[in-house]
Amino acid sequence: MSLLKELEERSGKQCELCAAKDNLSIYEVPPVSTGGVDGSLLACATCIEQINDIEKTDVNHWRCLNDSMWSEFRAVKIVAWRMLSRLRNEGWPQDLLDMLYLEDDDLRFAKESGDHLDESEKIIHRDANGAILQAGDSVVLIKDLKVKGSSMIAKQGTAVRRISLDRENAKYIEGKVGATQIVIVTDYVKKMTEKE
Repeated sequence: MSLLKELEERSGKQCELCAAKDNLSIYEVPPVSTGGVDGSLLACATCIEQINDIEKTDVNHWRCLNDSMWSEFRAVKIVAWRMLSRLRNEGWPQDLLDMLYLEDDDLRFAKESGDHLDESEKIIHRDANGAILQAGDSVVLIKDLKVKGSSMIAKQGTAVRRISLDRENAKYIEGKVGATQIVIVTDYVKKMTEKE
């Protein structure tokens, strides 16, 4: 059975966050480590757009989390926690957040987005051109890089997909070059646009 079919069956063909029935697609919870049915949810275009772009957030839309935060599915609970954390200064999301329980592993994964941090606490990762990098983005190497601890050289122009961010240091990201997971300094990458 395809992932889409599994998620449709699990959700009753509705958004697992707001229960909308139109414009549904798979949303893989970043930073994606497993994907699949456990790392994904079925979401509407409105929810996905607002998850991905803070500027487009409509606070009242997310009142739906009052119901969906109780989902038995990990991906749904994690996204609910992230959105409530992002909106907590509105008042009511903090009340819901206080009631929401996540297992330790799930909470650690949920915090990888940084949504629980105030803007002043967030570590912002930027590429060589100053574009903001987020977990799950794809980047291109802008110079040949020797991989520490091996004889491998990551060539200029190599695409690194689905990067993860170092939460301690704004200069470091991680990604796979071939089969090897490497740490890359952000000064040597350029964010790929959707057209690339």
